[in-house]
Amino acid sequence: MRAVDLIQKKKQGLKHTKEEINFLIDGYMKGTIEDYQMSAWLMAVCFKGLDIEETAYLTEAYINSGTILDFKDVAPHVADKHSTGGVGDKVTLVLIPLLASCGLYCAKLSGRGLGYTGGTIDKLESIKNFNCQLSTEDFKKQIKEIKAAISAQTPNLTPADGKTYAIRDVTATVDNKSLICASVVSKKIASGADYIVLDVKYGSGAFVKTKEEAGELAELMIEIGRQLKKEIRAVITSMEQPLGKCIGNALEVYESIEFLKGNYEQDLYDVTVKIASLLLLSGKIVKTEEEAVKLINEKIKNGDALNKLKEIISYQKGDTGVIDDYSILNISKDIYEVKADKSGYINRLDALSIAKACKIMGAGRDKKTDPIDFGVGAKLNAKVGDHVNEGDTLTYLYGTKNLNDAIELVKSAYIIEENKKEIDPLIYKTV
Repeated sequence: MRAVDLIQKKKQGLKHTKEEINFLIDGYMKGTIEDYQMSAWLMAVCFKGLDIEETAYLTEAYINSGTILDFKDVAPHVADKHSTGGVGDKVTLVLIPLLASCGLYCAKLSGRGLGYTGGTIDKLESIKNFNCQLSTEDFKKQIKEIKAAISAQTPNLTPADGKTYAIRDVTATVDNKSLICASVVSKKIASGADYIVLDVKYGSGAFVKTKEEAGELAELMIEIGRQLKKEIRAVITSMEQPLGKCIGNALEVYESIEFLKGNYEQDLYDVTVKIASLLLLSGKIVKTEEEAVKLINEKIKNGDALNKLKEIISYQKGDTGVIDDYSILNISKDIYEVKADKSGYINRLDALSIAKACKIMGAGRDKKTDPIDFGVGAKLNAKVGDHVNEGDTLTYLYGTKNLNDAIELVKSAYIIEENKKEIDPLIYKTV
């Protein structure tokens, strides 16, 4: 078997066997297949595609390339969620303590932000001394003792996906549904979760631009999970505008704490509760979605969810004083107000433009090794559907780096018109 023959086979649109997929991935990991050969094969896949079976073979090869976590010795079942990425998406920060306070064990491995998408690990590291680099032993011990842990993904988890993604990113072979599916699903299965909910986002602030494409991707990931005997559900949600009001690492931690204190934005609440309800149903904590919503609201109201977040911070060596003293987050004290230049209804708020503004101020990175400024970002004062008058504040920008360019990006994000337009539902559908 030779790599060149498999590249030619896929170029002709022919189907690979499981052995052929394993040969490609094993060879690439061992160095007997070169970067340029894998790049050629990936491009052939982008043009000719992989079918369901081939996608399952690739997913399984990624899983078997590294460590597979098992929590059977610490919990009866564990839950996990994954978002395909969005602007202001801090769902993990509120979801994990919420679920754990409801009695569901949660094992969450997260990543850092790259490009215009914020990473959960960066957000948590804006809390003084918070340790996101848990060993497997400490990760499992914490889940056993307090039902929840959030840690950075280890290099030993699906390393073949990591190595493959590095060249996909620089060869324009990222945007293929089978390749996306294999990458996401392999990490979730290797992470050891029994119940998985995927938040598949579409819109200007997401990788997938239309709800139809998001639906196709969700269906594919669910089917691959089924092929590999793993229960996966998906929620398809809009990312036409940022989720919640805060964008930026420390600012999103602030908003998450406020959420668990009962001071939440409706869109962030709706997405979080939908995902939480599905996982509570899968874990048999509740019998109906109505019962799940009631339990979630109760855990927010009585402070159990907030206390669980404090417990997670404490276990991971972070400064728990942040729960009551936001100055610990060191959010920039340099604040600029971007104001409306006309009166009317906000009919569009481009999430990508807001993300770009935050990134150039220092909140994001191009490479995983780039430094970021935890304290900069944006807080939205008006969102789609709101009526504003000329001179009203649309957004607060925190920080001074590239401020003028950031202001222009924020201004361009808002479309203000005389008549109010109908807004698409935030949650498109559950599959």
